[in-house]
Amino acid sequence: MSFDIVIIGAGPAGLCFARSLAGSGLRIALVERQDEAALVEPVDDGREIAITHHSQRLMRELGLWARLRAEEIGTLRDAMVLDGDDRDGLMFRHDEAGKPQLGWLLSNHAIRRAAYAEVMSLPEVERITGARVSSIRTGADGAEVDLGNGDALRAQLVVAADSRFSETRRAMGIAAGMHDFGKTMLVLRMQHEVPHEQVAWEWFGVGQTLALLPLHDPHTSSVVLTLHPQAMQALLALDDAALEAAMAERFQQRLGAMHVAGPRCVYPLVGVYAKRFVAERFALIGDAAVGMHPVTAHGFNFGLLGQATLARELRAAVDAGQSFWSQAPLQRYERQHRLATRPLYLATQMLAGLYTDDRRPARVLRKLALGAGARLGPFKRLVMSGLTADRGGVPAPLRRLPFRSS
Repeated sequence: MSFDIVIIGAGPAGLCFARSLAGSGLRIALVERQDEAALVEPVDDGREIAITHHSQRLMRELGLWARLRAEEIGTLRDAMVLDGDDRDGLMFRHDEAGKPQLGWLLSNHAIRRAAYAEVMSLPEVERITGARVSSIRTGADGAEVDLGNGDALRAQLVVAADSRFSETRRAMGIAAGMHDFGKTMLVLRMQHEVPHEQVAWEWFGVGQTLALLPLHDPHTSSVVLTLHPQAMQALLALDDAALEAAMAERFQQRLGAMHVAGPRCVYPLVGVYAKRFVAERFALIGDAAVGMHPVTAHGFNFGLLGQATLARELRAAVDAGQSFWSQAPLQRYERQHRLATRPLYLATQMLAGLYTDDRRPARVLRKLALGAGARLGPFKRLVMSGLTADRGGVPAPLRRLPFRSS
C-alpha cells in the first residue's frame, strides 16, 4: 500500500497532525497499535492537561474544541506556587496578564476522543488500528514501514508520534537525552470541601510535590502527588477511605475532607529530548521529540505546536510545487521547534531539580527564589505570557537565556 505520509501513533499529536493536513492533497496512513474501539472512546487515564491560549486557538481551528463537552472544560483562572508550609505563595493572577483567565484544563482522554472523531471524517486518512510496526526503512527513493501482520506501507515521508519512549525513534537510530527523576507520579481526581476557586496549585514540600488542577466542578480537582517509588507503593496499598485521609493530611487540611472521584493512575517521571527531530524522509513530533516534566505544564502544548509547525512547512512545500519530504522543509521544522522548546525544557529540568531537592541549601535557595519572584513584576509577566500569548513557543526573553545542550 502506498501513501504520501505514514504517521505512527494515534495519540493527540499524531491525530492533530493528520487533521492539520486535511485538504492538502496528501494521502495519509495513520498506524496505531490500539484497536479502533479504544480510540473512539479512550479510557480515562487520569491526566488533566493545561491548555494555553495559543493551544486553545489551534484546537478551535482543528475542530476539536467544538467536540468537547462543557463539563470536560475546566477554567485555569490563576495559579499559585507554594513551598514548604507557606500559606501565601507566589501568585500568578489573570488580571496581571490582562486576560480573563490564564488557560484551561482538559482531560487527556477527552482530547483524544475529540481528535479521533475529527480524523474519522477525513477521506484522505486511512486508519490502520491494532497494528504494530515491526521495521522501518528510509532512503533516497522513499520509506517503507513493515507491520507485524505482514503488510508493508510505502510512503514519501514517515512521521513518528509514538510517545517519549518511541520505538520508531530508536529504530531510526536517533538518540534522545533522557532524565529519569527517580520519582513516581500519582494522578487522582478528588472531591474536596473547600472550593478551588479555579486556582491551580504547585506545592513543593519535603519529600513530596503536590499539584491541584481545578476542574469544571468547583469542588472537584485533579490531584497530582509525586513521591519516591517506595513511598508511593505504600500509599497505593491503602483503601479509598485511608487514601482520602492521607491525601487530606498531605494537603494540611487546606481543602477540608477529600474523597476519591476517579481512577488511580501512576506514571514514572522521565524527561526526554531527542538529539534530532528529523532524518532522511523522517520526522518526530509530540513526546517522541520532546517529553516534558509536567511541572511547567507544557507537554501537550509543545506537542500541538510541533505538529502545527511541521504541517505548515509540508503544506507550504506542496503549495510551492516542491518535494514535501525533502530536507529543506524538515530542517525548517526542526529549527523552529528546537528554538521553541529547548530553552523551556532545560529551564524545567533545573526547576524540577531545585524544587525536589530536600537538602537544606536547596530549600533555602528556592524560598529565596519564590520571594524574589513575588516581588518582580517582569518575571511574573514573563511566566504568564507563556500561557496567555496567542503565539506558540516561549517568550523571547527566555529564548535568549544562555542555556547549553546537555
